[in-house]
Amino acid sequence: MKKKNTVLISGVFSILILIFFQIYLVRGIWRQKDEMFILRYTLRSQEALNFISRRMQDDGFDTVRYILGRYSEKANQELHEIRDRDQLELKKKEVLEFFTQVLNREQDLSGLLSAYFERRGFENKFKYRIIINSLQMISQDTIVVYQSPEFINIINQEKAGRQLLNEISQSKILVNRFRMEDNNYRLLFEYYIDFTGEQKHLLKETAVSFALSILSILVVIIIYVVTYRNLREEQRLSDLKTDFINNMTHELKTPLSTITVAGRTLEIDQIRKNEEKIIETARLIGKQSIHLNQLINMILEISMWERTQFEIEKKEVDIGEVMDDIIESFKTGCGNCVSIVKIYSFKGKKAYLDVVYFTTLMNNLLSNAVKYSDKDPEIRIEGHSDDHSITISVTDNGIGISRNDQKHVFDKFYRAQTGNIHKFKGLGLGLYYVRKIAEAHGGDVTVSSRQGKGSTFTVILPQ
Repeated sequence: MKKKNTVLISGVFSILILIFFQIYLVRGIWRQKDEMFILRYTLRSQEALNFISRRMQDDGFDTVRYILGRYSEKANQELHEIRDRDQLELKKKEVLEFFTQVLNREQDLSGLLSAYFERRGFENKFKYRIIINSLQMISQDTIVVYQSPEFINIINQEKAGRQLLNEISQSKILVNRFRMEDNNYRLLFEYYIDFTGEQKHLLKETAVSFALSILSILVVIIIYVVTYRNLREEQRLSDLKTDFINNMTHELKTPLSTITVAGRTLEIDQIRKNEEKIIETARLIGKQSIHLNQLINMILEISMWERTQFEIEKKEVDIGEVMDDIIESFKTGCGNCVSIVKIYSFKGKKAYLDVVYFTTLMNNLLSNAVKYSDKDPEIRIEGHSDDHSITISVTDNGIGISRNDQKHVFDKFYRAQTGNIHKFKGLGLGLYYVRKIAEAHGGDVTVSSRQGKGSTFTVILPQ
């Protein structure tokens, strides 16, 4: 059990590490593709700006310049005339809001960029955003209407001689920084674009890596599950094998010990002079020899049946008569140790069976019904037939079988937990033979049971 838990825990831990690594890998690929996408369209945007400027002699803000030029003259004068600080701040906000609205509403750059991208076969559906960095109204003295904190940092970096890289925020791409200036104002702003289909594009590019990661995780999980199940199955078979060897050793020792003791008994002078004791001992030796021979034959049959090298010889028989003979022989053999109720009437129904193997099947079911009973055994045998099959059920009043054991009772060497203690002995082969014989006839056998309430075994054989 400790080994199983160690394998389980280590396997699950390894799979979790693999999943974490794959997630890290896919995220890295996604980030790399995102950066490449941004870099690609940053370069394309610069190409577009150069093309627009060279061919059209326009930067996309001519209309904006015209509107702001007319507005700024009056706004500049009003700002310089205001003396109250609060009113001045309100006017600054009004001017900033107007500039922002005009920049976003009247610019032509977005249409020019979209047209350029479309002609080149690039993605042309994007959103744009214009961010004002600095706005100053110019006269004899300069009034700073607005200056963003980020812009102050940029200025400080430039003064320090550091190289300023384009700022990239998430998926927004900085196309360019613009500067507008006339006699009344000085404006610095940035123009960003954000592609609406970028996520879909990145998903397409990373789909293969993502799919391979999922596939590799699934393959590893499947391999682990199969390996772990095989390990448990091997452990189960090993335990069954050990139990079988222990049970077989015990079963073989009983007749061998009896034969040995009987043989030594015959060496005693008093026994040799008593003809009745000699005959009794000889019968005991003969009985135990038969038992020993049966055990050896069982072991040989295991190999033979496992390789499916046995063949059944079907012949037409009266199923009712065969059942009656089996039941009477079993009751006689056990000394009327069981009460059997027959609830069937096949009415001369014919069936194609191997009588020898079918008798073994029924005897094993009846023997188990007697063996696994903690009170006076009672067995009810029911049967019916139709044009296609014969159904026979054997119900006992024994100790029953747990749900877990019911899954394995037909496995070779398997014995239910209660079968390993007290008076219940066996090799775990009886029900295995029952299933093999039923399958050899093209049929099947099932079990229904509740612990303490008895069991019902149902055999279905084709006509």
